[in-house]
Amino acid sequence: MSITPSAGAHGLPTRWRAGAGRVVAGAALLTAVAFLPWLSGTDPALTVLRARSAEQDPTPAQLAAVREQLGLDEGPFAHLVRWLDGLAHGDAGTSWVSGEPVLPQVTTAFAVSLTLMLGALVVTVAVAALVCARTLHLGSRRRLRQARAGTGAAVLAALPKFLLASLLATVCGVWLGWFPSQGWAGPQSMVLPALALGVPSGAVIGGLLDQSLPAAFHEPWARTWRAYGLTNGRIARTALRRALSGVLPQLLPTVVALVGGAVAVEKIFNIPGLGRLALESAIAQDLPPLQTATLALVLLGVCAGALIQAVRRALLGPALRDGALPTLHLPALPRPRSLPWVIGFCALALLTLVVAGLLRDPLHVDTTARLLPPSFAHPLGTDSLGRDLLARLGHGALRTAGVALAVTVASALLGLLIGTATQVGAGLTEVVSTLPAVLAGLLTTAVTGPSVWGAACAVCLVAWTPYAAQTAALLEQERASGHLLASISFGAGPSYLLRRHLLPAVLPPLVRNALLRLPTTVLVLASLGFLGLGEQPPTPEWGRLLSENQPYAELAPWTVLAPATALVLLSVLTVSGTATGRSRAGLRTAGRGSA
Repeated sequence: MSITPSAGAHGLPTRWRAGAGRVVAGAALLTAVAFLPWLSGTDPALTVLRARSAEQDPTPAQLAAVREQLGLDEGPFAHLVRWLDGLAHGDAGTSWVSGEPVLPQVTTAFAVSLTLMLGALVVTVAVAALVCARTLHLGSRRRLRQARAGTGAAVLAALPKFLLASLLATVCGVWLGWFPSQGWAGPQSMVLPALALGVPSGAVIGGLLDQSLPAAFHEPWARTWRAYGLTNGRIARTALRRALSGVLPQLLPTVVALVGGAVAVEKIFNIPGLGRLALESAIAQDLPPLQTATLALVLLGVCAGALIQAVRRALLGPALRDGALPTLHLPALPRPRSLPWVIGFCALALLTLVVAGLLRDPLHVDTTARLLPPSFAHPLGTDSLGRDLLARLGHGALRTAGVALAVTVASALLGLLIGTATQVGAGLTEVVSTLPAVLAGLLTTAVTGPSVWGAACAVCLVAWTPYAAQTAALLEQERASGHLLASISFGAGPSYLLRRHLLPAVLPPLVRNALLRLPTTVLVLASLGFLGLGEQPPTPEWGRLLSENQPYAELAPWTVLAPATALVLLSVLTVSGTATGRSRAGLRTAGRGSA
């Protein structure tokens, strides 16, 4: 880990290192995608032939004809070189399944997904503003007396995007008829999917920003400006600008990644987006459109990353370059009085659900009791096979929480390590951040086979990007702080700076970010299992309960309400518990300072 601040004289080598990281990461990703048909363990000719005609028993002659037509005997490298050569001349090849040109197809899908991403960005900004509006208002008037627990943001962040999409499509699209519930026919078609994608994303961004604002209002400049009588609005804008610089990099893995990662929402609203095209191409092993879609995602990640980095540096101004940036330290604010009650309620409710569910059989199938509403015999109702939902919820609790927590911890540690290599790591983060988790799952499963730990490895391959982006941003700001330069001038060594300055500046925000994203990890694991890449049925798991019961959400809403509520309770419990620990640590620090 580099300890000393970076000087402006090293800007050119720094840009070369960042560019090298982007090129290496992009080349490695495209090469891995090119190997997918040969890694899958299934004859690519058989997969392509079935995708073309759905024929179940093709003859050896038919398979040989497909291999010869596609040149599959030449191997993946020959295909990759031929595709790159054609791309240099404006030709991305033709689809192995449909025989149509790839470039117009990918361009259209990319335009649709980019438009949807911009709509989701608008919703994200609006929701984030609502989440942190109270803190911004009170902080600018010196009336911030209590720490925020973040329970509201935790509830919204835990909402499954595909479940929210189904609810919006049913209520606002079918019942009320306000907006189209299917297809992509104009601006109105963008409203509901943008809401489904933007609300949870805005809760994550807003929750992180809400936790950073008190530290900005606690800086010396804020007290000086108040003493000089500057307006509350100007103080609020400056504090927002200061706190936003550390949160802005989260837009890349949170919002920009929706271009390739909004597969479930695109399916629900029947949107011909890039994520859906990439998934269908990967399943059919249709290599040309898959490679072209992956390249489009890589270029989007690189361009968006460069833009976000430029905006962030503009927000910080010359202080970042000159090493005069003050460090954000959270003030010692007491916790809300209601916080222990919230923690106790969530813990008691989860414990009751788990214990009661463990006393029941989660695998018993009763087709005569399909989709029964909650009753004394089945307190949470039954699913489409007549299985008791309380039993499946209880038996899946430890497995769900354990795997999701392990994946979150591994992703956060990996992001922390990669984020410390700020330049090379930045290029890698930009490339991987837009890679759909489903595509990573297909690549991983081709090597490991379908299993829960194979799906966990696939999620870890892409889930580290938010933490790496956050780590790089916070470390850059910390290295440009005046107190770090003062410590170096007094002879502080690398280990002291790491223990006393860098890690304390990075770890608390990183932990809060990880806990806000814990429900998302559960849902991503579930989506892989739903596609046959992860946890296999009939194993009970919360995310799988949501995925397999989503088609019955309108007919039997209790089938998705119970696991969604459990997921929200888990999210609120973890975030509130962290707020309690943070408040106690701050009060102890304040007590030592006053003593």
